[in-house]
Amino acid sequence: MPIRSSWTITILAGHRNFDPSNGGPPRSFDRNQVTELAAYGGLFLSALVAATMLPAQSELVLAALLRSGDWSTSGLLASASVGNVLGSLVNYGLGRGAETFRDRRWFPASATALVRAQRWYRRYGRWSLLLSWMPIIGDPLTVAAGLLREPIWRFLLLVTIAKVGRYVVLTIAVLGFG
Repeated sequence: MPIRSSWTITILAGHRNFDPSNGGPPRSFDRNQVTELAAYGGLFLSALVAATMLPAQSELVLAALLRSGDWSTSGLLASASVGNVLGSLVNYGLGRGAETFRDRRWFPASATALVRAQRWYRRYGRWSLLLSWMPIIGDPLTVAAGLLREPIWRFLLLVTIAKVGRYVVLTIAVLGFG
């Protein structure tokens, strides 16, 4: 039997399927764990992609999972919110590098969308990031924030308020009126 490092044993021992009788790896995952990973992980990924300049809808995924009643509401809110904020952070990073990459074919924001977002951002300032949850204008606003060098802590604070707020309202609408 190969010798395991202590950190591996510590990590495995903390896992609920660790089989200490043979000191081996965790027992196989059960179907519930895989389904749970698919639900929360899929929601996280859909929210992350939806927050980038790529077209996607995380609201439908969240609403379906909420309606099923099989998952923790707070877990779903956390997965969607973290994914969506991280997706906006990708946009922020694209904005920071926009001067270098904006003329590249693969750059996800058109010149027109960037100019419109910059005008909006300059006119309304950082508070416009509270609209980062909105379709069409939200993603370019997060790119503009990076382009105009908004401090990252302020960006994350305002975008998190907007994104979490949107998912909380959606959750109330789905669970309260469903």
